[in-house]
Amino acid sequence: MGDGPSIQLGTQYGTVHGPVEAAMLEGYSTIAYMAALTNRIKVGLMMTCNFFRESGLLVKTALTIDVLSGGRTYFGIGAGWFEREAEGLGFSFPSLKERFERLEETLQIAKKMWKGDIAPYNGEYYHLAEPINNPQPLSKPHPPIMIGGEGEKRTLRLVAKYADASNFVIGTTLKETGVLHKEDTEERRKMVRTWILGKLGVLKRYCNEVGRRYSDIEKTLTTYIKLAPDAMSTTEVIELCHQLAATGIQHVIFNMPNVHEIEPIKIIGQKIIPLVTDL
Repeated sequence: MGDGPSIQLGTQYGTVHGPVEAAMLEGYSTIAYMAALTNRIKVGLMMTCNFFRESGLLVKTALTIDVLSGGRTYFGIGAGWFEREAEGLGFSFPSLKERFERLEETLQIAKKMWKGDIAPYNGEYYHLAEPINNPQPLSKPHPPIMIGGEGEKRTLRLVAKYADASNFVIGTTLKETGVLHKEDTEERRKMVRTWILGKLGVLKRYCNEVGRRYSDIEKTLTTYIKLAPDAMSTTEVIELCHQLAATGIQHVIFNMPNVHEIEPIKIIGQKIIPLVTDL
């Protein structure tokens, strides 16, 4: 997911994500279907594995969903990390260096195609003779680009140069994750706060280096919650949002092991979002 120190506690399959053999749909087909069934929600992947698709087609796919949804998509992308999935589906797994170089080329291609530039693109890995991209996105100037990861050497530098949003992952405190469980103590909260502030400080430095306004980048974070009598309460989730907002995080994205249950979704919509929207 990244290329530097991390406190991700929930990135191992068989724990938070579930077994590798669990049902998982292809992302772009799924969000296209979701966009057709809805009118207001924004759709996107977290995160697209860059090297699973040729860059020109990937950009065109994201553009198509943006147009058909009426401008309701974002472009979530990362360098890719899960070697077993890549090899299982028949993709070669490039070195870390190559994965990030490929990611940067894709970001350059996306910017190029989404502004209507059809001049050839010749990178180290991708070569597009005539990247025609009609129609152009309905999102202006293009679907927001969200780069996943918090590596300080490469990822955050790419965020400063190309992205509209960053995304960090801080893992979970859910007890059902077994060995990954960490009690939500004041010490852990302090550690998380220090870690986030450090990452955002690095991002701000890179923004200054490339002449980008730090405020132009939305700071998002993904973590895991479970609203249930034996897990987390509404108050605890609201408190978590307050804690993250205090570090500079503007948008929290929750993974929920009980997302298939409608009641927790109702609680989030009715009792949590109204109280944290203006943080």
